[in-house]
Amino acid sequence: MSPVPRTPICFRGAWIGTLLSILVVGPAAADAVAQVLSLPRASLLVQDGGRSAIDYHADAPMVPASTMKVLTALAALDTWGRGHRFETEFYLDRDGWLWVKGLADPYLVSEELDLVVRGLKSNGVRSVSGIGLDDSYFSPDVEVAGRSSSDNPYDAPVTALAANFNTVSVIRSGGNVSSAEPQTPLTETARRFGLSGGAGKQRVNLRERAIAVGYFGELLAAKMQGAGIAVGGQPRNAPLPRGAKLVYRHVNSRTLDDMIQPMLKHSNNFIANALFLRLADPSGKGRVSVAGAQRAMTDFARKRFDWKDFRVEDGAGLSRGNRLSARELVDVLEAFSPYRDLMPVQDGNSAVRAKTGTLRGVSCYAGYVRRGGGWEPFALLINQPVDYNLRLRVASGLVR
Repeated sequence: MSPVPRTPICFRGAWIGTLLSILVVGPAAADAVAQVLSLPRASLLVQDGGRSAIDYHADAPMVPASTMKVLTALAALDTWGRGHRFETEFYLDRDGWLWVKGLADPYLVSEELDLVVRGLKSNGVRSVSGIGLDDSYFSPDVEVAGRSSSDNPYDAPVTALAANFNTVSVIRSGGNVSSAEPQTPLTETARRFGLSGGAGKQRVNLRERAIAVGYFGELLAAKMQGAGIAVGGQPRNAPLPRGAKLVYRHVNSRTLDDMIQPMLKHSNNFIANALFLRLADPSGKGRVSVAGAQRAMTDFARKRFDWKDFRVEDGAGLSRGNRLSARELVDVLEAFSPYRDLMPVQDGNSAVRAKTGTLRGVSCYAGYVRRGGGWEPFALLINQPVDYNLRLRVASGLVR
């Protein structure tokens, strides 16, 4: 098959459908691909046997939206490996307070806290005077670029110590609030957020860093009390006291693989940006800042791919200041091929494994399609309003 030249192409005239049918896709998909090739703010790169089958504005810097998560996932996997497990440290001070030192484990969900409590009990913890919370691993000015003030889960603050991705799921019926999850006890903070929202089931983010860290302490206290560990006092946010002794180091039951697969499938911004920030200090021995994370990711991409013209502002793709080209995304996908099993499968089409990216006026798709018996990478970046399903039709049409 003769590839379309690698230089950017602009087809005109009624013959475009015939050309695409011969070179790249079947007749049914030619219209969708042709529509992309007529858009001024779009780019598309499709590989076939190591060569470019379609190359349209492939070097233009574009807003990648959540396809940025593939770069973040690659950096994390290259840095730590698929089997890596994040840790959280627990200390007792001379006054009997249990102190939790957060090290940016992004997956401390309710079920994981049950394992934490079991670990504390097995290490002899039977009662504590209170719970202290140290999230100083992240510098005080950490604020992820692109995050808005909405109450949607995807806008949750990113903290070094977080439960359930810094969200709460509750059900409100009149003046009554209950937890929407059997594994998550209702705390005072969750009840307060439930009363401030509408009727019915809702999942909202915890808005501010201090509130989010405090909620972790409330939920941990409820879990400990439910397991028969007495907890006195109210949780407090403060640095770990000098002289406190390590009593338990919790190793998450989930590997990095187990975290990245749902991160990509559900486009979880919290996990992506927690990994992005953590990459600023892979050993977990220093302190993390947004600027440090941006430098770390930029250095990773330059060394891995020798890129020149790109910009990374966050790891989830929330920021409109991010810039990647279709060619750069295909570079990432070629490097990501050993981890292709972690990519989401397109609904109704198992021959497409790809990550979407969506912001207002931005519609992106990057991943792999089966062509000629093998998997080939593609990247589609559209930075203008289009039909939501156009990218899905294009990807499906690329399958051969």
